[in-house]
Parts: sequence; C-alpha cells; structure tokens
Amino acid sequence: LLQDVQKHSVHTLVFRSLKRTHDMFVSDHAKGVSQDEESHKLKMGVKLKVEYGPVLHIPILKEGKDRVSHFPDGQQSDDPEYLITGTHAYPSGPGLALTADTKMHRNPSEAGVHSMALALPPSQASGTRNSALMRRAPTMPKPQWHPPWKLFRVISGHLGWVRSIAVEPGNQWFVTGSADRTIKIWDLASGKLKLSLTGHISTVRGVAVSSRSPYLFSCGEDKQVKCWDLEYNKVIRHYHGHLSAVYDLDLHPAIDVLVTCSRDASARVWDIRTKANVHTLTGHTNTVATVRCQAAEPQIITGSHDATIRLWDLIAGKTRATLTNHKKSVRTLVLHPRQYTFASGSADNIKQWRFPDGNFIQNLSGHNAIINTLAVNSDGVLVSGADNGTMHMWDWRTGYNFQRIHAAVQPGSLDSESGIFACVFDNSESRLITAEADKTIKVYKEDDMATEETHPVNWKPEILKRKRF
Repeated sequence: LLQDVQKHSVHTLVFRSLKRTHDMFVSDHAKGVSQDEESHKLKMGVKLKVEYGPVLHIPILKEGKDRVSHFPDGQQSDDPEYLITGTHAYPSGPGLALTADTKMHRNPSEAGVHSMALALPPSQASGTRNSALMRRAPTMPKPQWHPPWKLFRVISGHLGWVRSIAVEPGNQWFVTGSADRTIKIWDLASGKLKLSLTGHISTVRGVAVSSRSPYLFSCGEDKQVKCWDLEYNKVIRHYHGHLSAVYDLDLHPAIDVLVTCSRDASARVWDIRTKANVHTLTGHTNTVATVRCQAAEPQIITGSHDATIRLWDLIAGKTRATLTNHKKSVRTLVLHPRQYTFASGSADNIKQWRFPDGNFIQNLSGHNAIINTLAVNSDGVLVSGADNGTMHMWDWRTGYNFQRIHAAVQPGSLDSESGIFACVFDNSESRLITAEADKTIKVYKEDDMATEETHPVNWKPEILKRKRF
C-alpha cells in the first residue's frame, strides 16, 4: 500500500513555498484601517467644538493671524484693539460698549483661559495664568559680583589627613577630625590649639557641635558614634548600631535628634538623650557618604555612592523622593542658609535642587574633579572643594564660576597630597575654613582691596539649554 511520493521539480516546490508564504503574510492584521477623510473631518470638528467651544467667539488679533489661520466657524475680526469686558475670568477692556454678546458672561474652561492668552494683547495677557503658550524667552541673569577670596592662615598640628570640620554656634572656636584618630579644637581668631580629644581608634570622618546643648558629636571609620560633653571633655554616650565605617553625621536644628550615615548603605536616626535608634533609613544600595538635616520638610537628605540623593520623611522613616540625575557617586550636600534649595556635588557635576520635591534647577559644570565638599553662605557664594586640591567659587544664582584656587601644599608634603576633604564658612561668613590632605587647616578671607574694577565679572553666558545630566 505504499504510495510513491510524487516527485516535483525543485522549481515547482520553490514556487509552491513562495505561494504559501505569500498567502500567509498577505493579510497584515497589525496594519491600521486606512483613514476615511470625511469621518476624520467630522471627528476633528466635534473635538474642536467640545474643547474650544468657550473661546470660539473670541476674534483673532492681527498679530496672531499668522499663527492661527482660521477658527472653525470662520470668525474673523479686523479690529486688533478688541477687548472683552466682563467679570473675573477676563481682564476688563477700557471704554468698550457692552453689546448683547459681551453682556452675557460665560466662565471659560481651562482650555479657554489658555487660548485667552493668545487673543489678548501682550500687556493684558500677562494677567492670565502663566500658560505654556505665553512662555517668555529665557533670560540669562547677570551674576552678582563677589570679592575674591585669599589664603589668610595655615594651621598645622594634625598628624594625618584632616577629614572633617565644624564651627561652634558662638563662633569662638572650631573643631576638626583627622585620620590621626584625634579631634582637635582650635581658637577661631588666633588659630591656636585649645584642646585635643582622643578616643576614636580609626579616622574621624565627621564632627558636629550642638547649638542646643554643650555637646560635640563625632563619628569615624571605627563604626563608633560618640557624644562628648565639652564641660568635662569626656565621652558620655555611644550610639551603637552601624555595621561599617560611619562617614558623616548631622544634628537636627529643632529636635534632639542625631542622624548618621555609613558604609553599610544606611542612615540611622538617633535620640540623643536615650541613645535609641529611632529609624534606620534603608534604600541606598551603596555607601551613604553624606547626610543633612533641616527643620522644614524633607527633614533629612542623604547622598550616596550609588549616585542617588534621597529625601526622607523623618516621621515615617521612609523615602519621600529619590533623585537619580547624577551619574557618579554623590559625596557632599549643602543646604542654602536662606533659600529653600540645596546643592549636591559629584565627579560629574554640581547640581542645584529645589525643595520639597527635589526639582532640578541647574548644573554648575567646570570643576572636573572628584568633589568632596560644598559650602555656601548667605551672600550666595558656593565653594566646591575637590580631591586634587582645587577649590572653585561660584555665584549661587547664576552658576558663574568667579574664582579658582589651588593652594600650595605645606612644605615637606608631596604635590599629590593636595586635596580638600571638608570646608565650612564660620558663622560670620567672613572666613572659609578648609580641611586638607597635607594635614593642614587653611583659613581664607575675602580680599578687602578688591573692587569690581580690579576683578571684573568676566561673564560670557552660554545660551544653551540647561542639561539635567
């Protein structure tokens, strides 16, 4: 019963295969139905009526004719000074007689208010809400003039890198933490050493002085967070919990709370008095390098080596927002003392942000190094200090870089030992104190002799769209 298989030529088989393939793919079901002109016109007509109905009665200005060639109803007016009178939705026009049309007041829809901005003369239109249609051309504000800063004093005494720095609220002294495992307190006016505190068994990475109590807080690579009583110069509390080196700490300005951040990818919120770990803020996927606190929401901001910044809800202990614009690790954050804004420093850029949601403001580009520290004063001078020992001064508002400093290392040090780990303005904001890798502390002050003539603002605005990345 075996039937002989009918043999076909290769030619026939290829054509059959082609025909089969053609039949399979000839009807393309993914393709949309071709558009019917008439029904499309009808649909657009209905859409126009529904969405722009409230403003179809507004005539077009002459200057707007080239933009909007015709209304669906074909209404045109040759009188450019035509203004609508009425109550709150429209600005009233001077001396326009009320007609049957204008007496009847219809409150326009949202789309109507936007279209209104097109129909009114520019002077009147500014009254309407800032619509997307009426965007002003971007203007580049001129930077404010700031006097240049100059090196005023070099303080030596530490035997290792100076990693952290804090000024006490009374502006009498400041404190530094170092890789030589000591904390030193210096007189701000004379630069003389007042006191050395020992107790850490590894590099001291963060120091903070409380404005609410006579306490000094320190943290280090030995996983320890200590509270020092400055009346007795002794450690009175330890805060245990971090699983790795503690890189930074900050005190809450309004409540007795301390926040620390660590290489264990967490930040911890401590009750200063009871030593309780109130919250462990988890979410970062790498070392949390910097933390800042403020009284307003968000009360805690952290920056991490995972290249993100997180804004935290202190009450819930959860993230409010995560800012992912940076490409490289974020090593420093600074809050503006007067405005509701902050800046973050990373090897790719310095970025400015707006609270409470972390809306991006602008990039400050040009400091091509690993930025370890930022400081800002009330005059709007932002300082960025980098790993290679360079320091750039910026105008906060415009992002103009008005000065670059690279101070010489102390005699006997290698050039590779120039690096800035921390910088801070004192409370009078007339001194800038930096902590450096050549084991010194450098103090800068404004140049009193400088004027706008001797140091003019060399400002060439780049008319570029401000990049987010």
